[in-house]
Amino acid sequence: MDNAAITNYIELNPQVRFGKPVVKGTRTTVAEVLEMLANGMSAADIAEDFPAIGAEQVRACLLYAAYKESVVLLSVA
Repeated sequence: MDNAAITNYIELNPQVRFGKPVVKGTRTTVAEVLEMLANGMSAADIAEDFPAIGAEQVRACLLYAAYKESVVLLSVA
């Protein structure tokens, strides 16, 4: 999955969750997916609880977070 694939799965819409990045077609934020992963859930566990969020969406959330982190680090340097 490349950076361009993020746009296939993640969207920013000011009308949804105050413009926070969400998984397309859901109201689940990237931060919520990351929190689930941090709490020990696997992509399969997330898909079981949230059928609209599969492994590709979870990977897109991770990639989005990694990209945002690298942008912050570059801007501080």
